[in-house]
Amino acid sequence: MKDVFLLAGARPNFIKIAPLDAALRSRGISTTLVHTGQHYDAKMSDVFFRDLGIPEPHVHLGIGPGDRHAQTKRIMDALVPLLRERKPDALLVVGDVTSTAAGAMAGVAAGVHVIHVEAGLRSFNWRMPEELNRMIADHHASLLFASEPVALEHLSAERIPSEKVHLVGNVMIDSLRRIEPVAAASDMLARLGLSEKTYGVLTLHRPENVDDPVVFRNLWETIHIVADRLPLVFPVHPRTKSRIESLGLASHADVRMIDPVGYVEMIALLRSAKGILTDSGGLQEEAYGLNIPCLTLRGETERPLTVEQGTSEIVGTSRDRIMDAFDRLMSGAWKTPTPYELWDGHTAERIADIIERTVFPPMTDTP
Repeated sequence: MKDVFLLAGARPNFIKIAPLDAALRSRGISTTLVHTGQHYDAKMSDVFFRDLGIPEPHVHLGIGPGDRHAQTKRIMDALVPLLRERKPDALLVVGDVTSTAAGAMAGVAAGVHVIHVEAGLRSFNWRMPEELNRMIADHHASLLFASEPVALEHLSAERIPSEKVHLVGNVMIDSLRRIEPVAAASDMLARLGLSEKTYGVLTLHRPENVDDPVVFRNLWETIHIVADRLPLVFPVHPRTKSRIESLGLASHADVRMIDPVGYVEMIALLRSAKGILTDSGGLQEEAYGLNIPCLTLRGETERPLTVEQGTSEIVGTSRDRIMDAFDRLMSGAWKTPTPYELWDGHTAERIADIIERTVFPPMTDTP
């Protein structure tokens, strides 16, 4: 029986796994969903299964909290024996979280074919744990799927054989397109007393932004200046909430801090926002897909297509750069995105076709 293990551990993984699971099963390929438990908070995990229509995980490794080194060890300790026992035809990992890298290493250790979706993205910022995770996954995979053309250049520069690599597009857009009609019918705005284009959405979670007290304080003060002109809705990541509390950062009446929300609720917020301020790579992609101006609060991005052809602008944490971009956003002088043909909502189908062709080639009669 054809069987592919799908590994997920954090909310960006679930968004990417959903269309892949459906596309593989539609081709008669059995899927086994393995949840590492890297995100152990139900608000960061379980709600996404419901929103995306993903079946309950077949296996839950229950990894739980810990730093990335402890989580990596626990994931590998649990996953290698499972893979050796079950012997799937392939292990598919997505994105760039701890579970992605640990899963890829576990697959190689267990002698299982490793597939990496969203391969070849590089920020060249080695302070980001995600950068190491991406490289580990790519160099352990035997089949790599890239979302944008620059990824092919990065993989070639790292001497990964081109025959392993396929440019297919972005599975995040697949999920976005499927969920858009559901989000349009959501009562999220009504529940928060919001109306279209009268608010912005803020997310912050990256260590370089929230773990350095000087950076975070300056960023927080700048966010308050923005909120004086455009009220912000801020779904707060648990670690960011902890930092706000430990630093004693003042609240602002127009920075509305709410608990993490599900995927449908988040897309409902994004699609009706006047603009987005974020340090999330995924939100850069969703902003592009929704044609919403995006101020990316980082010094670089591993997703340059969202800047070169999309709605994102890299503004870092400089107050002057943020406010300059914000002024243009408020005046309506934002750039117009150019669609990218492979971000068309059909990436998972292309991936499933290639997996079917390469991992499960048709049997031929021998003379």
